[in-house]
Amino acid sequence: MAELTTAMITDLRARTNAGMMDCKKALQESNGDMDAAIKLLRERGQAIQVKRAAKEANQGIISAASAADSRAMALAEVNCETDFVAKTDGFKQFVGAVADKVLAGDEQVAETMKDDLVAMVAATGENVKIRRVARYALAGTGRLESYIHMGGKVGVLVELGCEKSTTVENPAFVELIHDLALQVAAAAPRWLDGTAVPADVIANEKDIYRTQVEGKPANIIEKILEGKIKKFFGEVCLVDQVFVKDEAKTQTITALVASVAKKLDDKIVVRRFVRYQLGAA
Repeated sequence: MAELTTAMITDLRARTNAGMMDCKKALQESNGDMDAAIKLLRERGQAIQVKRAAKEANQGIISAASAADSRAMALAEVNCETDFVAKTDGFKQFVGAVADKVLAGDEQVAETMKDDLVAMVAATGENVKIRRVARYALAGTGRLESYIHMGGKVGVLVELGCEKSTTVENPAFVELIHDLALQVAAAAPRWLDGTAVPADVIANEKDIYRTQVEGKPANIIEKILEGKIKKFFGEVCLVDQVFVKDEAKTQTITALVASVAKKLDDKIVVRRFVRYQLGAA
């Protein structure tokens, strides 16, 4: 019999999502032949993920988890094939368990919960995958906020910083971070501010705008490009977006944060955010 190594067992498990012992047994019976071992697992119904892999998993749930003191929060997106499965209690509990693992600091949750994932695939008969996760731990004085929108179709984490400890529990500060979470969910910013936008993205936008204004004097073109980029940032950068709850459609997020900071006599800064939309990039 061919020498059976841990690497071979791990490789087979990665290909099939079957249990470690099932993979070991299949390799033993197939004399180390990987293809034959996969066939054995499939025949026994133990390579469920492989058999379902051709079906796209673009439904599912985004779930959030929070530490008791709210100084750490996590977000997890788990996909399945149908909205029917996504709405079942078993699937919701699984997604919640994934979020809890991430909250506890598990950076390899997809591997850690591999057996649970295989069990979920077997229970639902669908391709299920842990697509992406995020964890925020509060850095310094401030507050974290999580928000789940549209029944788990959109999930958001936001971190808002301040200097005074008394600001953290102030109702105006609490309302501000909640409004920021709503803003991220509704307006889907891609970056925090202009400095976070990759240089190649800005260059590409400018190339597009230059084509639109060909033939104009160089100094005029530069002014137009400046205005176009400013407008672009207003669409894709959180702090430059117009506040979605402002009926006049004139107050930016920067202005909103500044107004609350002035009211509380504190320095307030939006530190970071993450937004997941089910199935989106």
